[in-house]
Amino acid sequence: MKKISVLAASLLIVACSPASEPEPSTSPQMEVDPYSFNENYRDYLATLSSDEFEGRAPASKGEELTVEFVSDKFRSWGLKPFNEETGSYRQEVPLVKMTPYSVSEMTFSDSDLSAFSYKQDMMAWSPRVQEEVSLDGSEMVFAGYGIVAPEFGWNDYEGLDVAGKTVVVLVNDPGYDTGDPEVFNGKAMTYYGRWTYKFEEASRQGAAGIIVIHETGPAGYGWGVIAGGSPVRFDLARENKNMDRTEIEGWITQEAADKLFARVGSSYTEMREQAQQPDFQPVALNTAMSITVQSDFEYLNSPNLIGYIEGSKAPEEHVIYMAHWDHLGMNPISSDDQIYNGAQDNASGTAGVLALAEFYASQPQPERSVVFVLVTAEERGLLGSNWYANNPMLPLSQAVAGINMDVLNVYGPMQDMVVVGHGNSELEEYLGKYVEQQGRYVAPEPTPEAGSFYRSDHFNLAKRGVPMLYAKGGNDHVEFGVEYGKEKRAEYVQVAYHKPADEYDPEWDLRGVQQDLWLYYWIGNELANSDSWPNWYAGNEFRATRDATADQRQ
Repeated sequence: MKKISVLAASLLIVACSPASEPEPSTSPQMEVDPYSFNENYRDYLATLSSDEFEGRAPASKGEELTVEFVSDKFRSWGLKPFNEETGSYRQEVPLVKMTPYSVSEMTFSDSDLSAFSYKQDMMAWSPRVQEEVSLDGSEMVFAGYGIVAPEFGWNDYEGLDVAGKTVVVLVNDPGYDTGDPEVFNGKAMTYYGRWTYKFEEASRQGAAGIIVIHETGPAGYGWGVIAGGSPVRFDLARENKNMDRTEIEGWITQEAADKLFARVGSSYTEMREQAQQPDFQPVALNTAMSITVQSDFEYLNSPNLIGYIEGSKAPEEHVIYMAHWDHLGMNPISSDDQIYNGAQDNASGTAGVLALAEFYASQPQPERSVVFVLVTAEERGLLGSNWYANNPMLPLSQAVAGINMDVLNVYGPMQDMVVVGHGNSELEEYLGKYVEQQGRYVAPEPTPEAGSFYRSDHFNLAKRGVPMLYAKGGNDHVEFGVEYGKEKRAEYVQVAYHKPADEYDPEWDLRGVQQDLWLYYWIGNELANSDSWPNWYAGNEFRATRDATADQRQ
C-alpha cells in the first residue's frame, strides 16, 4: 500500500521512553525570586521598541541603531564575537528584494476554461531572480498534497514525472483533513503541511510550476491575506539566482480549483477526498497553463548578530539562544502613526536574549559553549535564521539544542507554559521538570493545526536536525485566570499584531517574562554543563536528519 498510517499508540510509547532522560536537577531554583531574573530586561525592551529605532527594518537607520545597541552590550559583557579577527558580532546576510510589477492572467489551452485573474482568482510570482519568467503551455496535474514523507509512508509523487509540468496541490496535510490522529499528526499540522515545503518539494521533483489551492480552514487565514498583502518578496541572494526553484509559484482560490477539476468531471471536494485515500494516484487535468511574471530586483545586506561564551571543556558543543531582532520598519505614506515598533514582535524576544547573555556572563564558565543568535529578516521569510542554519558559527551536528524566543508574555505571571509544537522532542522533559518546580504546568498550543511551529526562526535549525524548544507563558493568569489571558492575546492579535499599535507600554506586567527567562536559563545551563544530547521523538519529521549526524557526537 502506498500510504501507511503511523500508529499514534506506538508514537506515545516511544515518546514515553526517551533516549536520554534529563538528569535530576541540582539548580538552586527554589532559592531565587521567580519574578526577578534580570532587572535590565525592561530597559532593553523599551529601548529596542522606541520610536528612535523606527521599527528595526533591515537595511535602515533602525538596523544601524539595533546593531550598535546589541554589539555594545555583547562587548561590555565580554562575549566573544562572531568574527574574532575583526571583533565584529555581525554575520552579513545577503538579501534580494523582488518586486513583481507585472503578472499576466493565467490562461489555459482549453478554450472553455476562462482565464484566472491576478489577485481575484490566483496569486503568482517567480522565485527566480530573472526579469521575466514565462510558462507557455505547461501541462497541469493534480498531485494530492504534494508531499513526500517517508516516515509516514506517504509519497504523492510516486511514479509521476513532472518535468515541464505545473503541479496543483492541496494546502495542509492529510492528517488535518481526515481528523484521524493515526494519519500524520491528526489535526496538528506537520512540516509537510506548510506551503513553503510544498514549493520546495515541487522544485526537488523538477516541476516547472506549483499552485497551492487555498481553503481558509486548513490554511489558517482567508484569501485576503494572500491577495491583499504586498506582492514584494524577499529571499537570500544566492549565486545560482534560485534557478533550481520552479519557475512559477502561486495560489488559486477554491472556486478556481473547481473550474479546473470540472475539466475531468470532478470537483474540489471530490478531489480532496480522493487525495486522502491510500491508493490515490495523481490526476492529469487535461489542460496546459500559461503565465508571465516580470520583476524588478534590489540587493541588500543585513546582519545577524552573534556573540558567545566559549565552553571550558567542549567548546564546539553548544547551546543556542535565538530571537529575531527585525520588525516591519516604517510606512512613510501613512497619515497616522508611521512606525511599526514591534514591541512584542520581537523586541520582547531580543531583550530576552540580551537578558540571558548578561546573566550567563556573570556566572561561572559553562563546560559547553553558549551561543546567542539574534537574526535578521524573520518578517521577510525567516531569512536570517535560514542563512545562519546554512552558515553556522559552530557545526550544527554539535548543537546540543536551541531555545527560540518570539513574542514573549508581557501580561503578568502565568500558570501555564505553552509549548508550540508540543510532543516533538525530549526538550519538553527538561522544560517540564523546571516548570513543575515553579508550581506551573506545561500545556500544548491551543491551535496546532495553524502550524505555528513552522513559522518562527527555530524551524530552520529544526530542519537541520537541531532539537529546538519554542515555549512561552500562556493564558492561565496567576491572579485573573484563563479568560483574562485569552482576552489579552486576542486583543493583541486584533489591535497590535503587525500594526503600529505594537508599542511598549510602561504598565506591562513583566513578571511573566521573568518567570520564563528563569526556565530558559535553567534548561540551557543544565545542557551546557552536561554530556546529554536530547533528540526529537521517534516519528518526528526531523529525527532522521538528527540521527544522520550521530557519529559526529561523542
